[in-house]
Amino acid sequence: MNYLFNKHLLTLEEANRLASLPLKCIKNPLPYRDSLVLSKKEDLKMPQELHPAFYGCFDWHSSVHGHWVLVKLLKDFPDLENAKGIRQMLHDNLTTSNVLTEVAFFSLNEFTKNFERPYGWAWLLKLTEELYTWQDQDAQIWLSNLQPLTQLILQKYLEYLPKLSYPIRVGTHTNTAFALCFAWDYANTTQHQSLKTLVEQRAKDYYATDVNAPLSWEPGGYDFFSPCLIEADIMRRVLSKADFKEWFIHFVPSLLSLQTSSLKPAIVSDRSDGHIVHLDGLNFSRAWCLYAIAEQHPEWNHLDTLADAHLAFSLPNIVDGDYMGEHWLATFALYTLDSRKNKIS
Repeated sequence: MNYLFNKHLLTLEEANRLASLPLKCIKNPLPYRDSLVLSKKEDLKMPQELHPAFYGCFDWHSSVHGHWVLVKLLKDFPDLENAKGIRQMLHDNLTTSNVLTEVAFFSLNEFTKNFERPYGWAWLLKLTEELYTWQDQDAQIWLSNLQPLTQLILQKYLEYLPKLSYPIRVGTHTNTAFALCFAWDYANTTQHQSLKTLVEQRAKDYYATDVNAPLSWEPGGYDFFSPCLIEADIMRRVLSKADFKEWFIHFVPSLLSLQTSSLKPAIVSDRSDGHIVHLDGLNFSRAWCLYAIAEQHPEWNHLDTLADAHLAFSLPNIVDGDYMGEHWLATFALYTLDSRKNKIS
């Protein structure tokens, strides 16, 4: 365990390694997968025309959270390599004009109003939240420039959640629990009370009576979230500590002991396959959920051991030279390492 405790920390060296990944793609418009439904032939345009702020890193949501990676690392590591160049990239992309074009895309035709729902929406709020909490002159400019898009996404959350009668319990982009987690974080940080109240209520509506989660059914072949653990991640936010403990005991009793838990890191058989490499992301997201639960409930500190095993399995592999993982895995690794860093002196 000494290797894990000493090396798997968010050090400057690791920060530079993570920053190198979005830097490779944040200005590259191709290859690009756009979730665009065409209404007329004029809708078909190059990524930079449709998404001048978030056109790189293969798809819109990966570009958004690639920007989050760079903001987060600049914020936490002032001595980051190429800090000046990173700031210039963010200045180039997060302009008022570019953001307004992003906003306009949601009204491009009758099919684009729900673009990137809810995964991209969640990461846009996380990016905004990171800027909101950074007292840096450039960050406040970017935050101001992002406001039209942030306000649009907030309104879409407020309209969407009351209509969603049932949660979406998958291990990929449309997972409801993940979208609620980041919406709650944003609302809690910025004191957006109406969103926070709505998220809390919908989380309880969806998950409060869940018991005996089928953790043994995981993972699915393309998962980057654990449907069970990401659900626990939102419930630990919206329930009191005591209520969450009672809920969790009934939800995943198999995780209450290291000796009885069968949770193992997911094996990634082909990191050049854009779907199979999702399983590296699953290892990271499982870890960040487990770290957070153990931090809230030290009596379950064996969850840290499970999290460490998942982190150790995938962290060495995120810089492997294959674009299918490199364009997004730095985000999941960073979020996990940030969850871990305060747990080690």
